[in-house]
Amino acid sequence: MTSIPTHFKTAILAAFAASASITVATPALADGHMENEAGKPDIVATAMSTGSHETLVTAIKAAGLVETLQGPGPFTVFAPTDDGFAKLPDGTVATLVKPESKATLTKILTYHAVAGEVTAEALIGLIEAGDGAATVETLAGETLTARVVDGSVVITDAKGGTATVVAADVMTSNGVIHVTDGVFLPG
Repeated sequence: MTSIPTHFKTAILAAFAASASITVATPALADGHMENEAGKPDIVATAMSTGSHETLVTAIKAAGLVETLQGPGPFTVFAPTDDGFAKLPDGTVATLVKPESKATLTKILTYHAVAGEVTAEALIGLIEAGDGAATVETLAGETLTARVVDGSVVITDAKGGTATVVAADVMTSNGVIHVTDGVFLPG
């Protein structure tokens, strides 16, 4: 088994901690979003508050997944930024949010979610235990593979596409969000 050197692992986790400091405003409860006793917003409310996940929130609404992602969880969500969605071919997002594409959109979005709370530290541990790669099963029933590449966690989807985790451990009332710079596509 290949082990990630302690100094390298510490540097990765420090970079994650620094990048996880995205601004998250707590939205008003009048919008129907749930908060826990500690006042943390749920996954949907958190995504709505970042200013960089408008496309993701639109897609979650179009797929009818708002209630699910406001549920008790816990969930781990790999959340593509608006720039990540913009990397898709022209017209892809507009087509996916149409009512007739709901099943496809739901499959794509659930491919970005994992049951349970997988923090950056836990993911690094899985990568280390997996001899440099960790495979996680998504709510879509397919897998993603995580590796450390040049000091960053890179996720590979079923089609061989990759996205980098650009912010990690955004803690919510019902799980954790890891922000990615790309969209995963199931097989």
